[in-house]
Amino acid sequence: MTDLLAALLLGIIEGITEFLPISSTGHLLIAEHWLGRRSDLFNIAIQAGAILAVVLIYRQRLWDLAMGFLGRGAPAGHDPAGIALTPAQARDYAFKLLAAFAVTAIGGLLVKALGWELPERVTPIAWALILGGVWMIAAEQLAARRAASLGERMQISWLTAILVGIAQVVAGVFPGTSRSGATIFVALLAGTTNRAAATEFAFLVGIPTMFAATAYELLDVVGDGTAAHEDWGALAIAFAASAITAFAAVKWLLRYIQSHRFTLFAVYRFVVGAALLLLIPNGA
Repeated sequence: MTDLLAALLLGIIEGITEFLPISSTGHLLIAEHWLGRRSDLFNIAIQAGAILAVVLIYRQRLWDLAMGFLGRGAPAGHDPAGIALTPAQARDYAFKLLAAFAVTAIGGLLVKALGWELPERVTPIAWALILGGVWMIAAEQLAARRAASLGERMQISWLTAILVGIAQVVAGVFPGTSRSGATIFVALLAGTTNRAAATEFAFLVGIPTMFAATAYELLDVVGDGTAAHEDWGALAIAFAASAITAFAAVKWLLRYIQSHRFTLFAVYRFVVGAALLLLIPNGA
């Protein structure tokens, strides 16, 4: 397989899996066992491509929140149900996004300081995929019960924002967990019973989180001089592939969850995790 084709496939894998609740990091680590290890800069670039796609999808929402935060214009955009937000509501929502991001940033820096590194074996990723599937089904059942007792709730509470921030850190520590899956279901369990509202908050808080992580890693890569040896053609192909596929994947997911539960993704996680344990029993 040529290097350009391998880069293309890795970009597609990142774009599809970054915002679906199936773990992009887990899939990339598995794919690199067959397609070859890539540089930190390469992985940063394809992640940035996926972030760009979400920024484009939510560009109006982000603009509305920014204008509302600054107190300009009324109403300041709409929530996932199409209900107009006042500037005060937009500011409240923006502050909760910042709170979730701050929790993640502090937790992420602490994890870095402790010297944590991604696993090199497949076995822990496989188990994380399986256990994450169990968690998704259990969490969705509990969330459905809360929705039945509490009614439709789209509001993001301060507790939800803090827990979403913690969930992002946990997902980063355990590849295979899925950042999007962890944050969406934490939001659902914390009281935001509407799937669209929980998903939107999880995706929006992922934008500053992933941009900050990308910038942090990029500074390290540029500082140690490894960027000078990068294959920029392969990197550009992977970046474009990640952005395009992430755009399509997120658009599809936002339509899908309007009338479906997340059970399909849990089943997928079971199948992939079990297949990995059977095909690579020693985890090498």
